[in-house]
Amino acid sequence: MTRPRTRPPEHAPIALAGQAPPERADAARNRRRILEATRTLADRHGAQGLTVAAVARAAGVGPATVIRRFGDKAGLLMALLDEQERELQDAMLRGPPPLGPGAPARERVYAFLDALVALTDANADILLASEAAKASARYRTGAYAAWRQHLALLLGEARPDLDAPLAAHLLLAPLAAESYDQLRRVEQRPRTDIQAALRTIAAGALGETPSDAPIPPPSPPG
Repeated sequence: MTRPRTRPPEHAPIALAGQAPPERADAARNRRRILEATRTLADRHGAQGLTVAAVARAAGVGPATVIRRFGDKAGLLMALLDEQERELQDAMLRGPPPLGPGAPARERVYAFLDALVALTDANADILLASEAAKASARYRTGAYAAWRQHLALLLGEARPDLDAPLAAHLLLAPLAAESYDQLRRVEQRPRTDIQAALRTIAAGALGETPSDAPIPPPSPPG
């Protein structure tokens, strides 16, 4: 991949999943029911044990309807994440700084990594199941491409001599679901420890000392 040399305008869209055409009312209702059933079953039994057949039964539709709309279990789980990912994308493009435009690129790098850790933490079980459902599933999503593109643009602006796409890929690696699960569930590392460590690594990529990386905000109660 060629390193971006210039940044697009802040309002330029970063592609997540493709925009779907307008839905018929019945199709929209079915989509909502399927996703609500998926969330309920994932919360109740864990995303790892989720099946298309169970979701179809809970939603009151046939398995063929689920498969036609979402493809497979991985597609179902990724659809659950879509709304939150779009909220993060909107904050990156139009929200207040430092996550949104208006702050120096280095500050936006730290804010973005913090936000992405928070998103990963809130959806760790679903991400683990979705990324394990199909080989290389993580890297085939529009979300991953968007996160990598955004981070590479910021890194490239802050440090033009850096191979920004490669550095972005490496900075995102600890947030792969299996790696994150090892840190949070197995090793029981607090979310803020992961954010602080990732900021330290980012500081190195930016040519700064670790002390230059701001301290991440505390985790919200509960």
